[in-house]
Amino acid sequence: MTGKKRELFGTDGIRGRANVAPMTPELALALGRAIALVARRDRSRPPRIVIGKDTRLSGYMLETALAAGICAMGGRVMLCGPIPTPAVANLTQSMRADAGVVISASHNPFGDNGIKLFGPDGFKLPDSEEAEIEGLLDDHRLISRSCTGARVGRAERIDDAAGRYVVYTKSTFPKELTLDGLSVVVDAAHGAAYKVAPSVFAELGASVYALGVRPNGRNINRHCGALHPEHVVKEVRKRKAHIGVALDGDADRVIIVDEKGQIVDGDALMALCATRMLGQKRLAKRTLVTTVMSNMGLERALAAAGGRLRRTQVGDRYVVEEMRRAGYSFGGEQSGHLIFLDHATTGDGLVAALQVLGIMVAEGRPLSELSAIMQRVPQVLQSVKLPGRKPLEQMPQLTRLIGRVERKLGKNGRVLVRWSGTEPKLRLMVEGPDRDKLASMVDDMADAAKRDLGVTA
Repeated sequence: MTGKKRELFGTDGIRGRANVAPMTPELALALGRAIALVARRDRSRPPRIVIGKDTRLSGYMLETALAAGICAMGGRVMLCGPIPTPAVANLTQSMRADAGVVISASHNPFGDNGIKLFGPDGFKLPDSEEAEIEGLLDDHRLISRSCTGARVGRAERIDDAAGRYVVYTKSTFPKELTLDGLSVVVDAAHGAAYKVAPSVFAELGASVYALGVRPNGRNINRHCGALHPEHVVKEVRKRKAHIGVALDGDADRVIIVDEKGQIVDGDALMALCATRMLGQKRLAKRTLVTTVMSNMGLERALAAAGGRLRRTQVGDRYVVEEMRRAGYSFGGEQSGHLIFLDHATTGDGLVAALQVLGIMVAEGRPLSELSAIMQRVPQVLQSVKLPGRKPLEQMPQLTRLIGRVERKLGKNGRVLVRWSGTEPKLRLMVEGPDRDKLASMVDDMADAAKRDLGVTA
């Protein structure tokens, strides 16, 4: 399969409308076969594959089809039920499984679903392995490799999967500390963490006020969780809680609310955690890895503490790839995907929240005070829908204007222009000291892009 390009797999697995191509039980069945075939290669025993899911109604359908495909190839399936994405990554590694599969569309509406894959090391599969698996889906020889008789695989349910993950998550919190006396609002978005999230904080001693913990298969992410943190904001103020934690549907990212009801995004959380890790000599190579979208204020806060920032393209998988390539230990995204490689192999909203709480408890300071370590630089974003796309170097009016804006901003600002990875939208971002001027600059660039594409109105 060398050289085959991925068409089904995007930056975070396969995703789409459930029961509509490609996200059908037929695809899941073939994918199960392909995963098992690749996983059993060069092994003397049947492959062991962990499957977890979020709370979407369509999860039952896809879980059953995936398990059937794996069993048809002689694999052993370990079903974990509704459980966070990072829990599947952790269990795949700790149970010495050959692969992990997550059935989730993350923050998408309940009618969507997705499938993402982890290797035996707990990391998301690289592009090359996803391409190999995708190449097998239309290979008619796949069925001819099916097992019969006593070689057919079996599926079993791991009844204590959630408990194992709770124990692991608590182990990332400083052992000499507790959450005694703290009140925590947690919103699990009626998603994969609806059981484990309240348990983690309560077992460490916190008083927990739980939201989004009554999934019905259709309410995941609906007006709740990380997509709608205003509910946590309201509850934190009402309860006078010390912190609010808003998770997305598969709990791999987090939005945190301080005791005043102010939202603290991923950039501010990274500034807080990275500077503490610097002081404890735990930030490998004194470097934080983030994407091109992170605010300049994060870079300045880190530099003031003696650290450096390394940027990647948008996508938490690219952050992780750069961390592993160069030996860095901490990275993340403005959106709340935070990856602590000393603890986890992927973004984990609960692990991230516990690191923040650990700092609050150790220093005895409220989050509103701690998060002030980062002074945000004004940032203006705009997405421009265009009739088509061209390489930026073939858009002369836009590129000339970008050059002028960059010269005007100098070291006090930054310009980022990129095409969306999935649709003909141009993403424009400008940072600098004067928000009103930034908005005008972005509008001018949008107009220039339209002229380059022949849009007159």
